[in-house]
Amino acid sequence: MEDKKITSALGSGGKSTNDFVKDIICKYFGNSILENLGDAAYLDINGELSFSTDSFVVEPEFFPGGDIGKLAVYGTCNDLSVSGAKPKFLSFSLIVPEGYKFSDTEKIVASAGAAAEEAGVQIVCGDTKVISASGLKSPLVNTAGLGILKKKLNDYGKIKAGDKIILTSDIARHGMCIVSKREGLNIESEIESDCADLNPIFEVSGYKGVKFARDATRGGVAAVLNEISDKTGLGFLIDEAEIPMREDVKYLCEFLGFDPLSVANEGAALLIVESALSSKILDKIKSVKVGADAALIGEVCSENKVMLKTPIGGIRNVEMPVGELLPRIC
Repeated sequence: MEDKKITSALGSGGKSTNDFVKDIICKYFGNSILENLGDAAYLDINGELSFSTDSFVVEPEFFPGGDIGKLAVYGTCNDLSVSGAKPKFLSFSLIVPEGYKFSDTEKIVASAGAAAEEAGVQIVCGDTKVISASGLKSPLVNTAGLGILKKKLNDYGKIKAGDKIILTSDIARHGMCIVSKREGLNIESEIESDCADLNPIFEVSGYKGVKFARDATRGGVAAVLNEISDKTGLGFLIDEAEIPMREDVKYLCEFLGFDPLSVANEGAALLIVESALSSKILDKIKSVKVGADAALIGEVCSENKVMLKTPIGGIRNVEMPVGELLPRIC
């Protein structure tokens, strides 16, 4: 039986739109708030909120370890988590090229719904648009998120020389997963994306001793550290030997000429923590699945640059990545 195709009628606001919302969107995202199907969602939340939005253009849209739907949900949840908030509500908007397979669209929505359930969030509003397929092979997704603020973790003023740096997972896996899938590289072991929900890390830490957090997505660890250095006038000394990275990922980075510190991640965050509590915080983070490979990789220093100690004892500067190393990565 021929797979049904997406047509421009789906974005028309008529029967096709309504059927899609009822049969697909409500099927996988269904909850009492969404099912009101108003122009806006009414949310009853007490206390301070954190709000974030992001757009996802990853190509290919399906990749080992995830897809654009899962990535969009976790990506926005993670932006809330590293801001110090508990994610609660998301919007989910699709932009689909005309002629795209209906079954693949459903897979993306189903995957996003499963990710939302795992992350403990509700998808409460959204939109769907269909555009000409010219120049666009796969769907785009936009999400926005609301969370309840637990502790402000984006205050640069709290960072001091001597603070320690915890990296919550191994690095460069998402970027190398996408490039190997996109280019059809024939490697012995399939590299899976690290796409994951980071909130368990903050829940288990209790936020005590955590001063600052940022997820290392586009631009990777190098971009995050250089951005913080630029904002604070401080710097970092990190130990290359302590940075967790899988052997297959390391090999592929070397083979293709990528600096793994500049490659995107989707399940890794950098935490700046109080020195006296760093070991205790690390132990807590390593107790949850998403933080199992976490490591203490260095410290904040007074010199205004990012420095990497190499395994042979040398020091090299880590610069802010220039340009887009890998387009449509997330």
